[in-house]
Amino acid sequence: MEVKEMKQAFAKAYGKEATAVYFSPGRVNLIGEHTDYNGGSVFPCALSFGTYLLLAPNGTQTMRFKSLNMPEVVEVPVDKMTEPLPGKSWVNYPMGCFAWYVRQGHKFDQGLDVLIWGNVPAGAGLSSSAALEVVAAFAANDYLGLNYNHTDFAKIGQLAEHEFAGVNCGIMDQFASSWGKKDHAIHLNCDTLEFEHVPVKLNGIKVVIANTHSPHHLDSGAYNDRVAQCQLALEQLRKVKPELKNLAELTEAEFEKIENAITDPVAHKRARHVVGEVQRTTR
Repeated sequence: MEVKEMKQAFAKAYGKEATAVYFSPGRVNLIGEHTDYNGGSVFPCALSFGTYLLLAPNGTQTMRFKSLNMPEVVEVPVDKMTEPLPGKSWVNYPMGCFAWYVRQGHKFDQGLDVLIWGNVPAGAGLSSSAALEVVAAFAANDYLGLNYNHTDFAKIGQLAEHEFAGVNCGIMDQFASSWGKKDHAIHLNCDTLEFEHVPVKLNGIKVVIANTHSPHHLDSGAYNDRVAQCQLALEQLRKVKPELKNLAELTEAEFEKIENAITDPVAHKRARHVVGEVQRTTR
């Protein structure tokens, strides 16, 4: 869908023209799986497709959200934006970002009409939710005339995922969406948030991203379970290495010396993966 068509859809939905259009990309991770929330390194890159957000002030005290990927229009009073909607409403993703600004003392003087459209396949593991969060964080910053930066937008999106969507994710997805750069991947230290853009020009080579149509749902509970299993491993390792901040600090040799402290077999597998994956990502 072209921006012109999205503007036409906005006018049809709300009876007026959008005053601003924003975009944030999805991402694919080249290497560094389940390392971000363990303080490790990741190597993602942004995609050329992602999520668009169009908005216009509406002169009321109500936020109105509509997605061209969803059937309904959701209305939320401006003074209720800091409260997640019940269930698993997609609106919690952008609203969680708007809510962050409100909690920082920034005021929306009136409601906004918001239209979303994205071409990141939902549930395909390409961070459609992170793209939605980052574009919402960026749009709110612009509308309110503030000066937060791209790292801030990633942090805001991560908090929205934690607090409004209930997913204890790391920061890789939001960071890649916020800092993505054409023809580059991002080597990110998820503990310090230090990063560099690494040129990726694969002459004669193509990276194929296949949508298997096997849904990937971070909010299904399995993701949070994995985070908890890694945390259990860390807590047990700290009994023999109290200064350990996160799993990613360990080399494979260091892990082998103390791995017997992990008594839960699943937690042990999770920790072993993290330690090995961090080494692969940094080579």
